[in-house]
Amino acid sequence: MGYLGEDIKKLGFGLMRLPQKDGVIDVEQTKQMVDMFLDAGFTYFDTAWAYEGSEEAIRQALVERYPRGAYQLATKNAAWINCKTREEATAQLKVSLERTGAGYFDFYLLHNLGEHRTKYFDDYDMWSWVQEQKKAGLVKHVGFSFHSTPEELEEILKAHPEMEFVQLQINYADWENPAVQSKGCYEVARKYGKPVIIMEPVKGGMLATPPEPVEKVLKEAEPESSAASWAVRFAADLDGIITVLSGMSSVEQMEDNLSYMKDFAGLTTAEKETLKKAQDELAKIPLIPCTTCNYCAKVCPMDIGISGSFMAMNYLTLYKSKDMAANQENWLVSGHGKKRANECIKCGKCEEACPQHIKIRDELEKVSEVFCK
Repeated sequence: MGYLGEDIKKLGFGLMRLPQKDGVIDVEQTKQMVDMFLDAGFTYFDTAWAYEGSEEAIRQALVERYPRGAYQLATKNAAWINCKTREEATAQLKVSLERTGAGYFDFYLLHNLGEHRTKYFDDYDMWSWVQEQKKAGLVKHVGFSFHSTPEELEEILKAHPEMEFVQLQINYADWENPAVQSKGCYEVARKYGKPVIIMEPVKGGMLATPPEPVEKVLKEAEPESSAASWAVRFAADLDGIITVLSGMSSVEQMEDNLSYMKDFAGLTTAEKETLKKAQDELAKIPLIPCTTCNYCAKVCPMDIGISGSFMAMNYLTLYKSKDMAANQENWLVSGHGKKRANECIKCGKCEEACPQHIKIRDELEKVSEVFCK
């Protein structure tokens, strides 16, 4: 029995990126993937109220086909999405129960805390509400997923010691990344004795096709292993981990994940050295040296999303995926209520405030050319 008394292997099935057919979730392929996953001895499934079609699909592929005790099912409450009252926020649990038909959830998460989103959970006192649902038997374990700074994570854990676990974005590319601070967040969770569920170990698929110098390091070490396998193993090797979620979209991805995680017993010294080389290669790639201190944002008269724009540009440099980078730019800028790079008036106040001495106006012009046309 592992953390929180649950018998859970180190691989979890993330249900955000299920296979599609004609623009909708392919339930038949999902059934095949569920069968493979359970047959290999894995049991943890992760969905969310906000994942369109996912809760209904897992009802058909899992809940209606297997006894309730054969798996753990997690879902999430996003009180910050279009909820104007506490009643609207708390109603998400009832909807999730209806969609999945699961009867109860083994793990229930307050979804995507950090920045302005935490306020909704505070204002609606979702903290005490979720404890009431636990007492009522509708959820077994309560925790939260988190996207922000280690400092903010520590504030939440100090205020809410009753939370049983934390779900964090952790991968070898973001481990030392000053914008994501995977390592720092992980260390705060462990400082407060919270076991961790890992999300985005393959960084939304980006580490399945990493930059060429990184891929070269990985292939030279293990020619037969996928790049994605290195990313998942890096995460699974950490201490205090409940499980590592992999958002699988095909039978082939499921086969790959099961091939190396079924008997995973930790990284060898040689494997750790290979991953360190991969991180070193990532660090050599010339990026905008933004640390997201956001001193520039404090003085920008136009409220431009400068650090978010630079993060998106760095994604493009690293992973060559304009679609993924554009999604990042949309989320990190417009999604955070900031104005886009093309609205910069070139006053220069940002450059005076920047401790990294970035030529911000020139870089924003490049961002505008790529993302704002």
